[in-house]
Amino acid sequence: MTRLTNKVAIITGSGSGMGKEEALLFAKEGAKVVATDIQVNAVQEVVDEIKAAGGEALALAHDVTSEDDWKSVMQTTIDTHGKLDILVNNAGISQPEPMEELTLARWNQIININLTSTFLGIKLAIPHMRENKGGSIINISSIAGLTGSSGAGAYTASKGGVRMLTKAAAVDYGKDNIRVNSVHPGFIKTPMSEEFFEREDMKQWFLAQTALPQLGKPIEVAEAVLFLASDAAYHITGVELPVDGGVVAK
Repeated sequence: MTRLTNKVAIITGSGSGMGKEEALLFAKEGAKVVATDIQVNAVQEVVDEIKAAGGEALALAHDVTSEDDWKSVMQTTIDTHGKLDILVNNAGISQPEPMEELTLARWNQIININLTSTFLGIKLAIPHMRENKGGSIINISSIAGLTGSSGAGAYTASKGGVRMLTKAAAVDYGKDNIRVNSVHPGFIKTPMSEEFFEREDMKQWFLAQTALPQLGKPIEVAEAVLFLASDAAYHITGVELPVDGGVVAK
């Protein structure tokens, strides 16, 4: 498959879950993947898997809340490949604490990892994509960025912020042929959420919220991200794409 042949893609949070599946799929589709994660051993294992399958990838340690780290990732990408076509802002954390129990430090951590990192990625990718005469940025939000999410105020605020930041960037940089879209996963079984899925009562609760009779898998999110990254989505920008089994519709 060659939907991303000769494309250079940075994917944050590639060490596990949705980011891992995105990195594996992008490489399979011909992309040169720059896989980043704060867990460097985990992301190196993903890159080793890509290379073993004949793909091209590079693993980089990356704290997405650090502007210096972002600058380093961008520079290494340009030094290695000479351009940047695709950025997937995938890294993020969840937050189950009710607002009245949430500390300011925890609030700041969640906003920084989920929202500020997305801003930094967009800000630093734009000059390279403009020089490249275009590009595609995909920001991973959540269905919590579309509807209220009980007991997760900071998470909901951060993911709603990602949604609107996406639209602002799409409007600002469309003239440069840079497309910016957001993907909104629903109940997806990842290492971050696995403990909830293993509980039968929680699994049944999740299923009761969906229109389809099954929960989501990371590869299903990766396929949606791949579409938005590819030239097949050349006239799509500023959209919010739920990958949620119909939760928002229901």
